[in-house]
Amino acid sequence: MHITLFLAAAFLYAACALLPSSRGAVVSIVTALAWAVHGAALWSDGFAPNSLRIGFAIMLSAALWVSVAAYWFENRNFALDGLRRLVMPFAVVATLLPVLFPGALMPLQGQSSAFGWHVAVAVLAYSTLTIAAFHAVLMALQETRLHARTVTAGSGWFGSALDQLPALLTMEKLLFRLIGIGFVLLTLTVLSGVVFSEQLFDRAMRWDHKNVFALLSWLLFAALLAGRRWRGWRGKTALRFTLAGFATLALAYVGSRFVLEVVLQRGVA
Repeated sequence: MHITLFLAAAFLYAACALLPSSRGAVVSIVTALAWAVHGAALWSDGFAPNSLRIGFAIMLSAALWVSVAAYWFENRNFALDGLRRLVMPFAVVATLLPVLFPGALMPLQGQSSAFGWHVAVAVLAYSTLTIAAFHAVLMALQETRLHARTVTAGSGWFGSALDQLPALLTMEKLLFRLIGIGFVLLTLTVLSGVVFSEQLFDRAMRWDHKNVFALLSWLLFAALLAGRRWRGWRGKTALRFTLAGFATLALAYVGSRFVLEVVLQRGVA
């Protein structure tokens, strides 16, 4: 059933990407429907009886699911039609990834009932900060395009979508809103991870690559938010810290899972 739901969500996302900007109400309805179907697919695929599905594909799919929700919500306050044209094609791909790369099932028998919440918060943290990194890349491309001496009329679909993005100041506000939410979720992930590490391994922290990179990412995002608050960091400094924080977070889990599942063909947790 979940495969059908993923395919239906991909179809709806594709339809949403192709709808003209003048059909704002229809775009909003189709986006909400696609998001709901995508969420149902993630739920039915990710939560099996007494087990939890993990893998790089389900993580990226969840990231785009959160991204679509952020777009739909913020589109009520800002004109984000250009962002729709960029997000939806990625959402189409993200909904199909779990079908091609199903990942592995992690047994939950014997785990605390709150362990599932720890995993859910971790996924939301990764997802939100993935969106922030994507947003930062768009800002960098947007700034480069604005500083270009000439912008040709035939700049293509991607250039046209960049031209329709909100002003850089608005994009920056959205970026730091995403980073703030992601940082709170990442903090909860780290703290709850310490609790479950004590329960499972009788020690507060396992110093494996996942925890080291997760803590490094937390420090980078903490430094960025502190610099923004007290030093007024913005522009390229903010973009560098955002991408560095995301890169370390990706190495903590998604990158390693991709290597294990796709490159090495191993389905370990």
